[in-house]
Amino acid sequence: MKYTATTLLLALASLSASAADSKPAAPAADKPSPIGYSDTPVIPGTKWKVHDIDRPRPEAVAPGEKPGDAPADAIVIFNGSTSDALQTKEKDAKGKETGKLAPCPWKIEDGVMLISGGDCWTKQEFGSCQLHLEWMSEPNTKGNSQKKGNAGVFFMDRYESQMLDTYNNPTYADGMTGSVYGQTPPLVNAVRPSGQWQVYDIVFTAPKLEGGKVVEPAYITTFVNGICVQNHTKIMGPTKHKNVTDYSGEFPEKAPIRIQDHKNDPPVRIRNIWIRPL
Repeated sequence: MKYTATTLLLALASLSASAADSKPAAPAADKPSPIGYSDTPVIPGTKWKVHDIDRPRPEAVAPGEKPGDAPADAIVIFNGSTSDALQTKEKDAKGKETGKLAPCPWKIEDGVMLISGGDCWTKQEFGSCQLHLEWMSEPNTKGNSQKKGNAGVFFMDRYESQMLDTYNNPTYADGMTGSVYGQTPPLVNAVRPSGQWQVYDIVFTAPKLEGGKVVEPAYITTFVNGICVQNHTKIMGPTKHKNVTDYSGEFPEKAPIRIQDHKNDPPVRIRNIWIRPL
């Protein structure tokens, strides 16, 4: 078959058109992603729609520069320079409380506070909160079990999260570091060796009240050295020693946080304490 010049030109044009059709379409101009919607269903139990464009957005909070540093919205209890955020209860010569408050008696050495001289309370009152605290028990601390490196944090002056040197120091399970003292042992023993800093990060949820009576118990989530040892654990009632507890009686909505002095020799050391009300 003979092809004329015209036929060849038509064939080449057809191939060129087919090649053009096979090329990918030019990308559409970038479109901004939606920042919310107004045509989605309402989330049950709320007044907000799913991805609601009108739902208020949380405010920005600057975290600390280094891990463990206080974020911008935290209340600093102790940063190495002053114990003014803490106070103690005055006692007379016989050791009985006088009903008066006194300055925190704990000494500060090289930015670290020594727990010695009696329990201390925060001047401010707290309910639900996030607490960060670092503590250390000296390797040469005298005693064993509950007599070695013992301290504790009492939320609302009632519910104790235990601090204890439990590195190669056997004791009862519900008295170990990270336990809800006298109630719930920690999931694991997460302490470092004596002489090293232990890090507490705790989320405490205060009990719900109606007329001063507890209608929903307190809960606690505890991290020891970054390890979760309590996961939204129900607190059965105020801390007691060698006895069970409950929520009998009336309770406040807020109360000071107490840090316990268990008369260790040498004293337990603490640093970098801050709280975020929730």
